[in-house]
Amino acid sequence: MHDLRRQALESGKTVSRKARSKQASPTSSRPSSQPPSRAASRSRAVSRAGSEEDEAGNLSDETSFSTNSIDELLNGDASDPVTDAWRADLADRIQELLDRKRSSVQGREKCLATYGRILTAQYAEEDIRGKEAELVLAFLKSIKAETSERETILAIKALAMTVVTSPSDLIYEAVCGPLKRVISDSISVPTKVAAVHCLGTCTFFGGASDDEILDNMAYLLEIVASDGSFIDAQDEADPVVAALEEWGSLSTLIDDLADESEDAAEYFVDQLSSSDPGVQIAAGENIALLYEKSYRPLTEDDSGTEFGGGDIIADPDDVPGVPKLVKNYDVYRRTDVLKDTLSDLASLNTRRLSKKEQKAIRTNFADILDSVEYPTHGPRYQNAISQDTGKRYGSRMTVRIHKEGVMKIDKWWKLHRLQALRRVLQSGFVKHYEANPIVFESLPYTALSNYFHIAG
Repeated sequence: MHDLRRQALESGKTVSRKARSKQASPTSSRPSSQPPSRAASRSRAVSRAGSEEDEAGNLSDETSFSTNSIDELLNGDASDPVTDAWRADLADRIQELLDRKRSSVQGREKCLATYGRILTAQYAEEDIRGKEAELVLAFLKSIKAETSERETILAIKALAMTVVTSPSDLIYEAVCGPLKRVISDSISVPTKVAAVHCLGTCTFFGGASDDEILDNMAYLLEIVASDGSFIDAQDEADPVVAALEEWGSLSTLIDDLADESEDAAEYFVDQLSSSDPGVQIAAGENIALLYEKSYRPLTEDDSGTEFGGGDIIADPDDVPGVPKLVKNYDVYRRTDVLKDTLSDLASLNTRRLSKKEQKAIRTNFADILDSVEYPTHGPRYQNAISQDTGKRYGSRMTVRIHKEGVMKIDKWWKLHRLQALRRVLQSGFVKHYEANPIVFESLPYTALSNYFHIAG
């Protein structure tokens, strides 16, 4: 991994350039919101509430990029027993993938599924080292051919797991074009969705430059702005959700979003009126992230600078060492109207949605509204005062890492990266977080008493 990419992962930031010309910006025409969603998208929306009441998801589905409850999937240990038998199996599967002669569709599907399952459950960087280029070419053959939907999606998943396991500066350049062609041309909506997520993963870990990151954020925004029609997926919620999620993940690599925020916020606010809960929540989480990133710590260099009355905010508990924040730029021109919309969603009561769907929307948008009003507040922020400390509880979203401690998710950028990693790693998240340095560097922590506090 080159120095720039390493700095990006360690600090969580790179520097944006000026906004692109109107020709490269998303179209200004915004179609109407999404029609009623499909079951898969609604299931994802329910899972975002992180409720302990949610049912366990199917972790063995190698073709899924979706996640279930944060509490259920991240706090559980779904890793395989520690043996070395998988190494021989993986070596056989790699040889089989590289030798496609006389292979059948069913044989390739089985081989790709086993390869993806092993790379999910184990950290196999040493086992695929030196073979990445050949493997990527093999995956692209299956992706381009689209002989069957299952083989194509399994190849896309295998590609994503390969780049997370063994990142290379050369992968992005090789796969960007083919993935975008599949996103645009495939007649399979699940294939489009998988390719959108894989594009985000390869952009994040595969050696994309700052300009390429911003190019793909603009590309994803086109999908959102057109309600999917930009990739011939009109009236489909899942591709829009995928584009929203990957935009949010990639934006965590950009330090200054001043030039991108205004257009992005317009499209995200438009999607709040969607009839699909998954679209609404993904758009809302991006809005919260934009407000969080629009503030920076107040420094000594700001002494003598005059700021507006509402441009500086302080920690509500006045915790020693926590600096005040100053607003760098306005995210959205009509924040007052936005707050009203978010408030309505936070108290939603409708027969159109199930009780779980309504709970997911109310829970998430209560958090999002709080962060728009107070950008220092992260996900699941609680204003209640602890009797033990006399301080507010603050953000109470945590992820247990076995019995060693818990990871605190108190910023929206952390939640976006966590969800992006979980989409591709599924039940192997804990294994990779402990063994895979590239995953750890994406969410580095510092140990504080009995929990891990993510740096940043």
